[in-house]
Amino acid sequence: MKHTTRLVFAVMVALSIILAACAPAATPSPTVAPTAAPVVAPTKVATAIVPAATVPASVCAKVTSAPAAPAAGALGSVDKPLTITFVPSGDTGKITKAGNDIAICLTKMTGLNIKIEVGTSFGASIEAMGANKAQIGFLNTFSVLLAVQKYQIIPGLAVLRKYNTTDIDPDKADAGKLLAYYKGEFLAAKSANIKSFADLKGKTFCFVDPNSTSGYIVPRIILKANGIDPDKDLKATVNAGSHPNVAVGVYKGDCDAGVSFVDILTDAASNLKGKYPDIQDKVIPFAMTERIPNDGVQFTKELDPKFQTAITDGLLAMSKDPGGYATLRGLYTIDGFQKIDAKFYDEFAGVLMKAGVDPATLVK
Repeated sequence: MKHTTRLVFAVMVALSIILAACAPAATPSPTVAPTAAPVVAPTKVATAIVPAATVPASVCAKVTSAPAAPAAGALGSVDKPLTITFVPSGDTGKITKAGNDIAICLTKMTGLNIKIEVGTSFGASIEAMGANKAQIGFLNTFSVLLAVQKYQIIPGLAVLRKYNTTDIDPDKADAGKLLAYYKGEFLAAKSANIKSFADLKGKTFCFVDPNSTSGYIVPRIILKANGIDPDKDLKATVNAGSHPNVAVGVYKGDCDAGVSFVDILTDAASNLKGKYPDIQDKVIPFAMTERIPNDGVQFTKELDPKFQTAITDGLLAMSKDPGGYATLRGLYTIDGFQKIDAKFYDEFAGVLMKAGVDPATLVK
């Protein structure tokens, strides 16, 4: 019995030891480290890449009025091309590039071989047409008047541009319309208290330069018509060299007043407001010029009328094609064309005659 009891006790002890050994060890609570604030990398904002605007190529589709191909040796053939003369009224490099593009396009459109020249002066372009060395011209207004008077050049197209205006313009309702005329505006420093032409006596005045229609020639006529002799009644005159320079000259006090095209103060290309934010507060327009007909395209009287029609149709088509339009804008900021007859410039020529102005004295 004792033996049995001891045996049972021994078995129980052994079993306890085995169970204790097999029991899972107690798992201590983990130590939680303080959580550091996460480091967030700054978000990089992707900059949108805007592709540069691509100017489309001119279409240059053949016009229905294209004449039969000229025979070898005839005007308009490969060995005797027609010539377009461009007046040097801007950067001659840009005029040359745009002019060549126009000639290439017109050659495709009309079947007539065409080359270009940029006159060394306004007068040189007129004389080239007078001598029939150039049969097509892109002449400015006064050059047209003289060329018609001297050589019976035929005006075929007038240039259209978006009309710029200002609050004192009687034609301000035409703002933004494509028109064949433009105007000049007389500007004055607000501090000079100039409100009429009479107030200009004894003042300093900025013109553009003697070749400028709206910045010299027409304004001088208007001043004389309003009792102001620019050579006697003004204290001093300055040729500022450009339309923006006139406005800046008035703004800076170099001149009490001046004249430029409408509206130099808000003209996007000149961007005077960007350079001088308060220029419209200090410089104000006080008078306008009469309507000035735009420049255009002309033909010699000897040029075959069929050639004239084809070239006219080609230029009209170019002005309506995005690529052609871009080329014309690069030439003389042309927005379009209007067909005209020989009488288009007559009214303006009459104004000059009444003022005793000979177009020959205005072209250099």
